[in-house]
Amino acid sequence: MKLRDLCLMAVLGVVMFVSQVALAFLPNIELVSLFVILFTLVFRKRVVGALGVFILLEGLVYGFGFWWLNYLYVWPLLALLTYMFRWMTKSWQWAVFSGLYGLAFGTFCSLAYLPIGGIPMMISWIISGFPFDIAHAVGNFILAFLLYRKLRQLLEKLDHGLLRLGNSAH
Repeated sequence: MKLRDLCLMAVLGVVMFVSQVALAFLPNIELVSLFVILFTLVFRKRVVGALGVFILLEGLVYGFGFWWLNYLYVWPLLALLTYMFRWMTKSWQWAVFSGLYGLAFGTFCSLAYLPIGGIPMMISWIISGFPFDIAHAVGNFILAFLLYRKLRQLLEKLDHGLLRLGNSAH
């Protein structure tokens, strides 16, 4: 792995973290989902390192509570699903995809509670978090619908610039 890739992954992880902190005053409105989608589509496997940085920063700043365990799988799951649906080309498709992931986010997080409290605890987690999942879905849809195309173009220019930079060094 090249130093350029390591630096890129670190910066992408910090961008996700800073965007999450900046919007923390809004309940479940975040850019992280859109960034995971875009970073997966544009930077491919380098998203894994970016997610590692983001998840580690979340734990260091907010504490490594039980909630943090969810982040170990919910964000990589989004990257994996994005990779599986990479054939989608329209921004509205990614907006719907992001919105659906926001709606399912609480359910995915509830899986961690299954071993602790069984199905009743998992279901109560889903039900109590449903209003936040609705906000998450709406926020994800709107942000992806408005920002996907421009951010993707910007990130692709960045990636092509990094590729040219890397090729000129040889």
